Amino acid sequence: MKSPLLSLPGAVPAEGVDEDVAAHYGDLFREQRALADGTGFVDLSHRGVITVTGDDRLSWLHLLLTQHVSELPVGQATEALILSANGHIEHALYLVDDGTTVWAHVEPGTQEALLAYLESMKFFYRVETADRTADTAVVHLPAGSIAEPPQGAVVRETPYGRDLFLPRANLEAYAEKAGPAAGILAYEALRVEHHRPRLGFETDHRTIPHELGWIGTAVHLQKGCYRGQETVARVQNLGKPPRRLVFLHLDGSEVHLPPAGTGIRLADDGPDGRRIGFITTSARHHELGPVALALIKRNTPPDAPLVADTTAASQELVVEP
Repeated sequence: MKSPLLSLPGAVPAEGVDEDVAAHYGDLFREQRALADGTGFVDLSHRGVITVTGDDRLSWLHLLLTQHVSELPVGQATEALILSANGHIEHALYLVDDGTTVWAHVEPGTQEALLAYLESMKFFYRVETADRTADTAVVHLPAGSIAEPPQGAVVRETPYGRDLFLPRANLEAYAEKAGPAAGILAYEALRVEHHRPRLGFETDHRTIPHELGWIGTAVHLQKGCYRGQETVARVQNLGKPPRRLVFLHLDGSEVHLPPAGTGIRLADDGPDGRRIGFITTSARHHELGPVALALIKRNTPPDAPLVADTTAASQELVVEP
């Protein structure tokens, strides 16, 4: 859903799945610094919002998700995945329970497929699911923010900041009080800095949780069965994932950032070297300069210099080889 905050001064629309919110409001690095200092907010109103109500909501979700949620305390944020039967990541949910309702935000445009799956799994459980995207907007307050959430807002608090679920009709009024606004590019640069994967960016049709460091944060290893658990357990106990997420420091002398999908090779192999991975997200960080997340072959030496197309890159471990 296109955000009304695109009418704010200086707003430049983002691209791709984020096109319905602002990429920035005229000064990318100022917006990043504001978020890093704990001020301002990010408009995430394009993200899908779903709710689950009913007495069985937590025990039912516990059967479907990779996370342990059967006894999720009221107000405690968590994140979870839904996997295919083969253990590949299909959905990522960012959850909080307010005592009567589980609220979750998901990637833009994925809520319909997610709800279709949830509806197919209701059986005799006392649960109701709903798509609340049309009437609910997500706003992000950065870590360290002292801004008070509006009365009645559902708050999901994490180490990286607070996600607010607001009535969509109140979004413009909230923005007037909560400024300054920061665009999605500033938010994404800090996400890359913190090595946080994003569905559809760091994932493809064959990604498993181990490759991205989602074990522990989104996947609980001591809970009951769920779809795809056999793959999770087998890789965890008997093997290693074929790829691993890595954080890259990119050559700052290059004018252009290597975009998502740019092939990566070992620098020592020369320009004709074989591809060992690809950029998933690249960003210009206000302190670190050009950086990126990438998926590379697991057995790539951690100290090996890399090249993304023609841009030199050095690794910082996210997932151990």
